[in-house]
Amino acid sequence: MKSFFSFIFIFCLSQLFAQDPANWTTPLQNFSEIQNDSASSFQEPVKWTTSFAKTSDLEYQLSFKANIIPGWYLYSQNLPDGDALPTEFNYDDVDSKIELIDVTIEEDPIVEYDPFFKMDLSFFKTETVFKQKLRLLDDETGIVTGKILYQSCNESLCVFRKENFEFILKDGFESKVKLVIDDVSEAKSNELILDLKEEYRLNQNSIRKDYGSFINLFLLGFLAGIIALLTPCIFPMIPITVSYFMNQSSSKRQGAFRSFMYGFFIVLIYLLLSLPFHFFEFIDPQILNTISTNVIVNIIFFGIFIFFAFSFFGFYEITLPVSWLNNSDSSSQISNLTGIFFMALTLAIVSFSCTGPILGSLLVGSLTVDSGATDLTVAIFGFGLALALPFSFLSFFPSALKNIPKSGGWMNKFKIILGFLELALALKFLSNADLVSNWGILKREIFVGIWVLISLFLAANLFGMYRFPYENKDSKNHYSYKALGILFFLFTIYLSQGLFKSSNKLSLLSGFTPPTFYSVYETEGECPLGLDCYKDFYSGLRKAQKTNKPILIDFTGWACVNCRRMEENVWSKPRVFKILNEEYVLISLYVDDREKLMDDQIFDFKYFNGKIFSVETIGDKWSAFQILNFKTASQPFYVAISPDLALLNSPIQYSNASEFELWLKQGLTNYSSL
Repeated sequence: MKSFFSFIFIFCLSQLFAQDPANWTTPLQNFSEIQNDSASSFQEPVKWTTSFAKTSDLEYQLSFKANIIPGWYLYSQNLPDGDALPTEFNYDDVDSKIELIDVTIEEDPIVEYDPFFKMDLSFFKTETVFKQKLRLLDDETGIVTGKILYQSCNESLCVFRKENFEFILKDGFESKVKLVIDDVSEAKSNELILDLKEEYRLNQNSIRKDYGSFINLFLLGFLAGIIALLTPCIFPMIPITVSYFMNQSSSKRQGAFRSFMYGFFIVLIYLLLSLPFHFFEFIDPQILNTISTNVIVNIIFFGIFIFFAFSFFGFYEITLPVSWLNNSDSSSQISNLTGIFFMALTLAIVSFSCTGPILGSLLVGSLTVDSGATDLTVAIFGFGLALALPFSFLSFFPSALKNIPKSGGWMNKFKIILGFLELALALKFLSNADLVSNWGILKREIFVGIWVLISLFLAANLFGMYRFPYENKDSKNHYSYKALGILFFLFTIYLSQGLFKSSNKLSLLSGFTPPTFYSVYETEGECPLGLDCYKDFYSGLRKAQKTNKPILIDFTGWACVNCRRMEENVWSKPRVFKILNEEYVLISLYVDDREKLMDDQIFDFKYFNGKIFSVETIGDKWSAFQILNFKTASQPFYVAISPDLALLNSPIQYSNASEFELWLKQGLTNYSSL
């Protein structure tokens, strides 16, 4: 951490990622990489098996048995109007090939109050059987097909599923229920699968988790916790809380132990906030990935961060319900560890007006396509630890209390600085929505221009040129504020470089500002750094076959922060640029491109875990292409292949310039030896 100035860049760099929401819904439908292990680990809540019995020459009784895993339940066919969805059996070719006899019979369900939907509902646990009688009107094929539509819930969430069934009503044949896609979709999915050679290179270790990134995330969270610690909601509580534990304990040792446990519970409470994300990620591995470039979600985040900013400016306070505070405060009177836990919880609730916006920024910035909830847990652990350390440390060294700064107006000024940073961060979410939708309202220079104004207004406030409502008008403008004002004024000058036409200015902010080719000025094309690139794999493949050059497949996204950082900080290096420009055919596939496909190009795509979503946009198509061929859905993701589809080395992701250059050269060496 070289200076507070450098934190502006680190704190604001959040990664927002790629993919449209899938068709399978949960209470939270939204961001993470599809890995084979996580996909295969999910256990569907209901497993269906079928059978049939012949009752006359053309009449049959179909049976659908549902085996339900513990903790889940399946709804009845007969539900009152409301949010819960009943189980439905839809048959194909009714009235043309089959005639249904009576209704589908189900076993007696359990009828109880459902806390999820807040009404009495009928459902099944463990297992149940549905039966339907039918008559064949066409005895030529004796094949009955259809779909089961059902909703299954547990205590915390619901999933909706569609499963296809097929009965071959002939002696010696079995019926089956399976998750399938239609023949046309199956054919279109298969068209995307490449006949790759040298596939063993996919399993080599070029794609690895950089555990150094966990350290960076922990430090980012720790720094955010220190910032929260300096706010008026928490800082004045440090000496009061430490003194309380020391005075209320029978010995210094007991007081130190209680303070230590107080700090431990603070960390535990914040860690618990990340657990739901792991649960949702387990249920749907794509859930964290799909939030990344959703236009509506990004606009919502834009509004939330604007709301956070004005709370820091003092126009209102963000507080949790008073009842939460009262219940927690009353429980904290207990003199054992339970009471200490609720004291920590009370601090978390009381300080929410200050910590909420900072924690929200950390949450959004930590959830990435690479690790999703794991990244969040690491970052939030650092956040909680930074908050807890002063309370525990000072209990062991109480004499140090007299050396900590006194509370005062500086904390309000600190909140104002955070408010301006929240405004700057909010603009990134609006930019994501603009890039993905290609509205053209926040081109690079306009984005930078707004940041110039934000930085300039912050500098003016620090110079004392105007004040916010809760600032004391009679207070003197301390020299340290002016020093910070000078820093932000210099930052304003630095930002101003981005208002003019340039190939690669503002390198410190690369990845956060819109790409250089998304400009109000005329550019050579919509390719990074003016390189020649293809936005369609098959067009690029034909070019490579014609020129006999290897291919670099660049899986990227309009809203991918690390993609921009790679392009502007790594690709721009002269040696790397020369290789990309002269030795490879570059194919950039944007997985968040929202341009709609033609109606005859839309199809259903099945993930490795059996889930299905509709491929409706160009981005959907390239995302499915990446998953089918390379078993991943993260960006940036680089693949080097020959024109005859031989992998030249293992795929690589975010890296530094020397590593990426070496990777490119190794691909060329392997290509020359084919």
